[in-house]
Amino acid sequence: MRSVLGLVLVLLLASLYLYLLSAHLPPARPPPSARGDGGPGEGDSLSGAGANRLKFPSDLEELRELAALLRLYQAEHSGYVLLLFCSAYIYKQAFAIPGSSLLNVLAGALFGPWLGLLLACVLTTVGATLCFLLSQAFGKQHIIRLFPDKVALLQRKVEENRSSLFFFLLFLRFFPMSPNWFLNMSSPIVNIPVTLFFLSVFIGLMPYNFVCVQTGSVLSDLSSLDDLFSWSVLLKLLLAAVAALLPAAVIRRYSHAHLQLDGLQPNGLQQRKDQ
Repeated sequence: MRSVLGLVLVLLLASLYLYLLSAHLPPARPPPSARGDGGPGEGDSLSGAGANRLKFPSDLEELRELAALLRLYQAEHSGYVLLLFCSAYIYKQAFAIPGSSLLNVLAGALFGPWLGLLLACVLTTVGATLCFLLSQAFGKQHIIRLFPDKVALLQRKVEENRSSLFFFLLFLRFFPMSPNWFLNMSSPIVNIPVTLFFLSVFIGLMPYNFVCVQTGSVLSDLSSLDDLFSWSVLLKLLLAAVAALLPAAVIRRYSHAHLQLDGLQPNGLQQRKDQ
């Protein structure tokens, strides 16, 4: 019971911080097209309206609207937008809330392909490590109770691959045998060192983050559908595909020769017998 109360308290405090951060946006002047006379009307501000429109995107349309709003604030308050983005990203990762892929796309739209990639990799790793630590502190017994078979299989595979544990963890990130949130929460239970966990998340999710960030960067640069078929856009998409496939091919080749993977199935650590 104490573990549940502790986790709820941490969640409430983090939610309160994120709410206060988003509710107290600094004032930003609307673009000329949004003003009636085209001039900087006295007292013009988007802070109140912007705060009401800030929410986690659930689809590409909401993502596009959020990116446009944040780019407006970014022109005058780049540091605040960076803090808000980092806080929201870590919040999602730490509490295993789905939807981080859309935030990766948003990173590319707001910060460009390279700074966006760096941010996505760092924030993914920090957030996943916080999820690891929260599970270690509050959730071990609950994860074991809810997923006994998956935890047992993961424990066995970790022990079988203890001599090549880092590459086994990379394999699980490149070729998900279970959702990332489950790996984040179950890793402390199966005695994976936090340092190996940290490095495996940073490196293992880099190709995925790169594809998402590149997508956001490309979409933010498009002014029409015709731009999608330009050589520069096609080269960027090709680079993203190669960046995702090449490391995965190397890890797959290594895994077949050195890792014990019997019993692992795609999209789940173990195929359920009733399916």
